[in-house]
Amino acid sequence: MPETKTSTTTRLLNFFSRRPIRFSRFFAKMLAGLINTLKITKTTNTIRLNIDICLPHLSDEEKHLVTRAAVRNELQSYMEFFSIWGSSNETNISRIRHVTGAEYFHEAMAEKKGIILLAPHFGTWEVMNAWFAQYTKMTIMYKPIKNEEADQFVRQARSREQATLVPTDESGIRQIFKALKLGGTTVILPDHNPKHGGEMIDYFGIPLESSNLSAKLIQKTKAKGLLVYAIRNETEDFDVFIEPMDASIYEGTPADGTLVIHRAIESLIHRYPEHAHWSYKRFRANPDLHNIYRIPAEQARAKIEQVRKAN
Repeated sequence: MPETKTSTTTRLLNFFSRRPIRFSRFFAKMLAGLINTLKITKTTNTIRLNIDICLPHLSDEEKHLVTRAAVRNELQSYMEFFSIWGSSNETNISRIRHVTGAEYFHEAMAEKKGIILLAPHFGTWEVMNAWFAQYTKMTIMYKPIKNEEADQFVRQARSREQATLVPTDESGIRQIFKALKLGGTTVILPDHNPKHGGEMIDYFGIPLESSNLSAKLIQKTKAKGLLVYAIRNETEDFDVFIEPMDASIYEGTPADGTLVIHRAIESLIHRYPEHAHWSYKRFRANPDLHNIYRIPAEQARAKIEQVRKAN
């Protein structure tokens, strides 16, 4: 029985990774259409609640439109990941039509002080690795996937990009620190919920347990911090954007630096709300909101406002 399950996983991974990326997008759009029409998953409620929290200035109709677009875009991103992982670096680079802000990356490379790419849960971030790997050695934290074959599949994709994968623990942090000191590059998702604690730092007006790792690395190594993201364009290629972090990130405490990162992500979401991965349950990282996604929407909104007013 386990062998049947395992081989099914492999077949599915191979099937979707070998389809044209347009097929992946079509499949995702069809699934999104069902979800938006029938509201058959709880994920839509999570997305709408997060939008209510972060974009309260929008009208109900605007929130409805952003929710529908976000469901469609997020599903497309996840399906695109399979195609990206199953493709060569050359193919993935060819999928990038334009890179805005490439000069910031090349200037950072010339400084040889290391680069920290901050890639939030936004757009189709996996397509960017191949472009950056053309110019720099990547050292990336990687948490093994529980399914062994899925884990091997992703590791093979990373090996094509010649990335060094390090564990998500102190030994991994030490390896990243060393790589940065040698002028290397790392990629960090800066907006995840830390597994163990974290400092309470404001995010869209709500104090949340947050990891200070990105800010600590930037402040200790003086590596260049760059916000990076990739979004699908009208021709269904990708546009990559590279933006420098505010210089204040190098000053103050790691908590101060993390707040600078949060503000950059907030600005990004305000600009392109339909491309944020709203299904991520970020706001449960407040002790008073740990069950926010499991209670009725009206109660959830009331608790959010209570916490926001107390902040």
